[in-house]
Amino acid sequence: MRTCPDLAAAIGHTPLVRLRRASELTGCEILGKAEFLNPGGSIKDRTALGLLLDAERSGALRQGATIVEGTAGNTGIGLALLGASRGYRTIITMPATQSREKIDALRVTGAEVRLVPAVPYANPDHYAHQARRLVEAMNAQAPGSAWFANQFDNTANRDFHEATTGPEIWEQTGGRVDGFVCATGTGGTLAGVGRALKRFNPGVAIALADPAGSALASYINTGELKAEGGSITEGIGSSRVTANFQDAPVDHAWSIPDSESVPWVHDLLAGEGLGVGGSSGVNIAGAVRLARELGPGHTVVTVLADAATRYQGKLLDPAFLRGKGLPVPAWLDRAFPESA
Repeated sequence: MRTCPDLAAAIGHTPLVRLRRASELTGCEILGKAEFLNPGGSIKDRTALGLLLDAERSGALRQGATIVEGTAGNTGIGLALLGASRGYRTIITMPATQSREKIDALRVTGAEVRLVPAVPYANPDHYAHQARRLVEAMNAQAPGSAWFANQFDNTANRDFHEATTGPEIWEQTGGRVDGFVCATGTGGTLAGVGRALKRFNPGVAIALADPAGSALASYINTGELKAEGGSITEGIGSSRVTANFQDAPVDHAWSIPDSESVPWVHDLLAGEGLGVGGSSGVNIAGAVRLARELGPGHTVVTVLADAATRYQGKLLDPAFLRGKGLPVPAWLDRAFPESA
């Protein structure tokens, strides 16, 4: 019998799931790493654990201290759950535009949630800057009382994915992986997995699937941070190069519009029973592009980052989708006839 001594031990070792329709469409094996099966419901449980373990080892986080982070939601959920399991209080600053489901999920973990306006990173009132200032103020009053997780620029994030997520993919595929693709917010997953897989086999293709409105695909392809359009996806995309994303070994990069990514979310739920969030739709669209780039017969891995229930009021609301000019599948209209 396998038991876990605590919550941290239950994080990771998620299965790879064959994505049937994407595989059949491309003639490749497209596999999704089911990170929504982590205890906190997302791949950000890994990020949270990597940051926390590093801070405990270095002495930056001590017993009785408060964890503080600026997050779009999932990293905060992971930090709050791990904090509760290890005796830390948690304060989260979060853009008020994030889904009600994520805000509520954070609150029920016991975290103190401070909703702030959604502004660009260059604005001093960006949620990450507000978290940093809060830690500085708390430590000025009581040194060592607060720790800023700093998921975007704390490279313990990237290093933990390099040490865990990447080797898991290599082992699960028996080393027969030709490409890896995912979206990025902090840059930790793409950079960490990319570094690990390139270490095992320099020929593995690493690709960025970037939501419309993010500047990172442009940066990879042209060297210029230029964003166009917008997206309903949350928690991915960026207007800057983070410390985690810096030097990520990216071979291909595409900007993925919602009209391409959102239908994958609906198709996966209706056709394969996998309910995933918007970033996973972007990832699957990117995996299809990479598979077509490589050609039939290859194996491409991507990330199923979190669950659709975190975004039900957007991804699964016919009225919301129509308001954004996005297609609504017939089965969703039947499920919610009042929104038709």
